[in-house]
Amino acid sequence: NDPDLVSTMLPTLNRVAGTANVQTQKAVTGAEDFSYFQKEVPGFFFFLGGMTPGNQEPFPHHTPDFRIDESGLILGVKALTELSLDYLKAG
Repeated sequence: NDPDLVSTMLPTLNRVAGTANVQTQKAVTGAEDFSYFQKEVPGFFFFLGGMTPGNQEPFPHHTPDFRIDESGLILGVKALTELSLDYLKAG
């Protein structure tokens, strides 16, 4: 994650999701090629919660127990839209 870009875009995520619902954490590495793209263009990952109501633990992707609360996708669309607009204004 590009620290400067995260600092610039964090207010957007706070506005869209609410400050109480946004937290920063150390990077989680996976099997992503994203870092190669970031050599050319700054970027960052963010996670969008989608645990179904009533669950006490999230189940990993690609398992039979995985379920997602699709209503959370609305927040994802709003976040990506506002991040894009604010990025264009900042640039």
